[in-house]
Amino acid sequence: MPDRPEIVCICGSTRFVDEMRAANRDLTFAGVIVVAPGVFVRAEDHGADELITSEQKAALDALHLRKIDLADRVLVVNPGGYIGESTSREIAYARATGTPVSFTDPV
Repeated sequence: MPDRPEIVCICGSTRFVDEMRAANRDLTFAGVIVVAPGVFVRAEDHGADELITSEQKAALDALHLRKIDLADRVLVVNPGGYIGESTSREIAYARATGTPVSFTDPV
């Protein structure tokens, strides 16, 4: 038996916030430690006063790579097989560091 629960980092487009929350819930109930995006702000979904700056976006992207570093594996939440630019970068990073990657939907 492992000394600690498995750690899974959730990746995917923030347009799938509901699906990510469901995956987080399911994994947590399964005894998994989940690390996931902490900010879900998209220009299409909110007024201009709620948008993040490009500097904040860059910092969040870098922070998410550190979350991948903590993880035993990555779960990509990709309804309909959708994978955007940021998620593609995260998948490439995970694979380059030897972190296994799985998907909720076929790619």
